[in-house]
Amino acid sequence: MSLSEQSNSSSRARGGLRRYALALALCLAGTAAAAAPLKVVTSFSLLEDITRQVGGEQVEVATLVGRNADAHAYEPTPGDARKLAGAQLLVVNGLQFETWLDRLQRASGFKGKTVVASDGITPLRFSHGEEAHGHDHEKHDHGHDHKHDHDHDHDHDHDHDHDHDHDHDHGHDHGKAKAKPAADAHAHHDHGEWDPHAWQSLANGARYARNIAEALASMDPANAQAYRQRAQAYAQKLEAVDARLKRDFAALPAERRKAVISHEAFGYFGQAYGLTFVPVAGLSTAAEPSAADVARIIAQVRKEKVPALFVENVSSPRLVEQIARETGAKVGGTLYSDALSEPGQPAATYLDLFEWNAKQFLDALRP
Repeated sequence: MSLSEQSNSSSRARGGLRRYALALALCLAGTAAAAAPLKVVTSFSLLEDITRQVGGEQVEVATLVGRNADAHAYEPTPGDARKLAGAQLLVVNGLQFETWLDRLQRASGFKGKTVVASDGITPLRFSHGEEAHGHDHEKHDHGHDHKHDHDHDHDHDHDHDHDHDHDHDHGHDHGKAKAKPAADAHAHHDHGEWDPHAWQSLANGARYARNIAEALASMDPANAQAYRQRAQAYAQKLEAVDARLKRDFAALPAERRKAVISHEAFGYFGQAYGLTFVPVAGLSTAAEPSAADVARIIAQVRKEKVPALFVENVSSPRLVEQIARETGAKVGGTLYSDALSEPGQPAATYLDLFEWNAKQFLDALRP
């Protein structure tokens, strides 16, 4: 072979190697891009845990309202706006729980998709809301295209598009409605007429998991099967605990199935397990009952011989302790209603939270 031919052959070989290297690099880059986790932000800590359970390694999850923090009284920070701006998916509870979120979404310029975890559940109409405690809230139109003027001096111009139809169905008398997204929130502590604490039913928690799985699957079809399989396994675990707790609470004497709680966060729990709760405050942890309200509750506890009172990790114990002193009722263990505990503490996950709360109720209410 001549020198010229040898040179051409060598050149062709080098060119082939370069093309192979380039193709390999492009392939690896594509694989890395495909494997990049989906960036998800959740509104509060319980949704963060459920999303992690369903999303696994395919998602990168951050939350806005952290552990042991009160979502009712939350004030978003500039850091929250930056966090939300970089998210591809926002997971919210809905049912007007996140009354502060609409303003944050607009401030952040969030362009991703939103999933309402409570979609499809049957909400409860809360029975001891702010109106019952001397708070004069005007009735609001629940449509999407409206503005609100209130004491916070900021514009709540609702111009967001949502993937779901969230109009309430008021055509019946049982307090049922479709879940509404956080963007429909009104004044800072006004949650409307529907109890947003739907996660306090494990059956609803299973629905949350499946809703989140479908949202993840729609955004990441390559891992859709994995999301759905995890959600199904997780939902089955929740449903098994739910069945066990129903048996445990059914064993309580009827007269022992009542308790005083800090605020109205356990309506779904009571419905699921046949318990009656007397909330000291209304739906919001920020609600301050009047002296007349406290006197009424004390009289009710004495008359009905309510056996136990409970304080939550996001509520002040002051009024519950006062009622306990006045009535002699037992103060049970701390409950976790709207926020998980820190890791290593009793309510580090959603399922831990539920098991812990159930144990506190059972321990205090058993004869």
